[in-house]
Amino acid sequence: MEVSPAPCTCSNRQNCAGKSRKRLRVLCLHGFRTSAAVLREQLAKWDSPMVNDLLELNFLDAPFPCRGKSDVDGKFPPPFYEWFQYNVAYTEYVGMDECIQYITKYMYEHGPFDGLLGFSQGAVLSAALAGLQQKGLALSEHPSLRFVIIISGVMLENPQMKENCYSENIRCPSVHLIGSRDWLKPRNEQLLQVFQDPVIIRHGARHTVPKLGVYVRFVPYEVC
Repeated sequence: MEVSPAPCTCSNRQNCAGKSRKRLRVLCLHGFRTSAAVLREQLAKWDSPMVNDLLELNFLDAPFPCRGKSDVDGKFPPPFYEWFQYNVAYTEYVGMDECIQYITKYMYEHGPFDGLLGFSQGAVLSAALAGLQQKGLALSEHPSLRFVIIISGVMLENPQMKENCYSENIRCPSVHLIGSRDWLKPRNEQLLQVFQDPVIIRHGARHTVPKLGVYVRFVPYEVC
């Protein structure tokens, strides 16, 4: 499903506005060599009663300090962190197991969470965790994720990780934000194929958390 700017068609507008229900708890995972503080500022572009009334956003720093130059250095203050390191082909990873364990431990200790939101490397992990949980390979003691919000996410290319994460259609409801000028757009499209009935929001920006304008209404509507 692809959305376009149109009024909400939800049968219960009061629920969509978040006035008669508990806010959904979302764990937000930032991009490569950035931080929880950076993603919090990036998502400030979504400042809207429709989002704020429905979603309680929680932010987590990645487990490893930045081991190289950050693309956001000079735009945002350090420190910066990374979830894992990878080779050019995205088939080999350093720190992946520790990263999954770190997120899992946080979710057990500070959850439960209704959903995950990730940008870039954080989106890679959000999608992968949904697939791993479905197969009983991660988050086995955490309630099933109700949704994931994927901003410029791609698939892991390691054969074993692909088998573990994507060998079954991922049934967890998903919203995917894809930029027409994102250099990862072809791989964003590839990730869509492993989700069952994904909701797609397209925007005209590059590899970034976009300003959604009127489209921002669809984020809470599609997960409520």
